[in-house]
Amino acid sequence: MKKPFSLFALTILVGCGYQKNDDLNQLLKKEIELKKQLTEVQAKIRTLRKDTTYPVLVSVEKLSPQIFQSYLVFQGKADADDNVSVSSEMAGTVTRIYVKSGDNVKAGQILAETDSRVIQQSIQALQSNLEFVNELYEKQKKLWEQKVGTEIQYLQVKSQKENLEKTLASLQEQLRMTKIISPIDGTIDAVDVKVGQLVAPGFSAIRVINFNHLKIKSEIPENYISQIHQGNAVTVIFPDIQDSIDSKITYVSRTINNISRTFNIEIYIGNNHTLYPNQMAILKINNYTSQKPVIVVPVSYIHTDHNGDKFVYLSENNQVKKVNIQTGKISKDKVEVLSGLKENDLLIKTTVAIPEKTAVIIQNNSIL
Repeated sequence: MKKPFSLFALTILVGCGYQKNDDLNQLLKKEIELKKQLTEVQAKIRTLRKDTTYPVLVSVEKLSPQIFQSYLVFQGKADADDNVSVSSEMAGTVTRIYVKSGDNVKAGQILAETDSRVIQQSIQALQSNLEFVNELYEKQKKLWEQKVGTEIQYLQVKSQKENLEKTLASLQEQLRMTKIISPIDGTIDAVDVKVGQLVAPGFSAIRVINFNHLKIKSEIPENYISQIHQGNAVTVIFPDIQDSIDSKITYVSRTINNISRTFNIEIYIGNNHTLYPNQMAILKINNYTSQKPVIVVPVSYIHTDHNGDKFVYLSENNQVKKVNIQTGKISKDKVEVLSGLKENDLLIKTTVAIPEKTAVIIQNNSIL
């Protein structure tokens, strides 16, 4: 009779399997590290012995001139040039709402209304009184033109008429203020009020956004003020939607914020319904472009000697050659080489020292 395989034994075997994988990964990592250390030790030994008889495996890169550009990277946010929170011009209770989120509206369009019954009743009563006074004024005017009656009677009626007209105009303006009106063409982004709700001036009721005039805003530290100018090319990256736009800086402020020590820049985007106000953006601003193609090399392959001079290693006639270089602008992991290198030079891709005239064997994808 076979004994059942115990759960405990299975757990031990599985655990051993995981342990073996962990041990193997650790050993592989250790092997890579030891190979790197061995290469560095061998290079140092060759340097001390001045031994260049043993060839070394290297990877090389054939250099070719290219237009070099450097960039500054900052964070910004999207903003609508016309982004308005419309509020009521006078306190009152909302009686009607004519729009909803997503509706397109025109400048001057009525979006909502507050209770205006008292004002309308006052206007009706005043209009009736004004009609009577107008008739009285016309009659008194004709009499005065015919030299009938006194001037004081004519002036009294005229003054009464003008006062009533001013009062009516004031009431009509109050009636207009009971209506919440869009000041711009745009899209309703939010309706923050309900029918029956009390509203007052200064409290947002309806938000209207014009997406035809979007821009990107950013605050730049003042130490970059000499490198940021209106017209600089900029790539605006939107990581949330995995999209980017190539544009130019359209505005650079002329003042420095006393507290943050920053100045503002803007990039006009225009009509873009995929963006949202306050959406985060990454600005990649081009602050330098070489006037002609130049040699560009990775920063990691540039070495510095005890005098502070910069140099690289080239492969020339299958031997290592040390070449001093003069560098210019740096952008990310690349550097502009102003002198010392030329087209078709074979740059040895190494981060460790190699004695000059050491024989080399070029092998792609190898690491010294």
